[in-house]
Amino acid sequence: MNIKEFIDKLKLNTQNEKLIQIALTHRSFSGENNERLEFLGDAVIELLVSRYIFNRFPEEKEGILTSYRSALVKTDTLSAVSLKLGLGEYILMSKGEEESGGRLRLTILEDAFEALIGAIYIDKGLEYTNKFLYTHLYCYLDGIIENKSYINNKSQLQELSQSKYKSTPKYRVIKEEGPAHDKTFTVELIINKKAVSQGIGKSKQEAEEKAAKEIINKVYGKN
Repeated sequence: MNIKEFIDKLKLNTQNEKLIQIALTHRSFSGENNERLEFLGDAVIELLVSRYIFNRFPEEKEGILTSYRSALVKTDTLSAVSLKLGLGEYILMSKGEEESGGRLRLTILEDAFEALIGAIYIDKGLEYTNKFLYTHLYCYLDGIIENKSYINNKSQLQELSQSKYKSTPKYRVIKEEGPAHDKTFTVELIINKKAVSQGIGKSKQEAEEKAAKEIINKVYGKN
């Protein structure tokens, strides 16, 4: 992997090649991997996306802002950005992971992008990271709004739950099964401190969507 080539390609103003390399190292590869940077990057993305949406839509209510944010930071969007940036070809991973299609696996691409954002934040700070996201991520929001792809089961349930119970739904992973490259998640949906449904999916987001859809169908008779 040519880290300098990658840094030049993305026009990253950094000399910290080691940090960028860690961000692009999958856990299947020996040595230090990108899981800690992914944890940090996930939080940084949520903060900056929240700020961007909050400032851009001063008249929108919290529920709509949350739906916009969820659509912008979901696996499909972040992995699409990762693909556009060509992250997949630079990720360090085991031979087995690569042969099983790891370079195109959406969750790996998403994790790598989040880790890269964590690395950029550590190296260059919040505002530089925000400029990077402005160039590569925020531009997806107009299409999301135009196609109304921000309207999903989770956002519908949030509006319904807040209207009926004055409560925000919460999601909790109760089971993870399978190898790292092919996990299945079981998520429990909680409203008013009570577990009301479960969902199973290949990602946490998919499982959450299914749990939300189940309770919408069961209780509200929608979808």
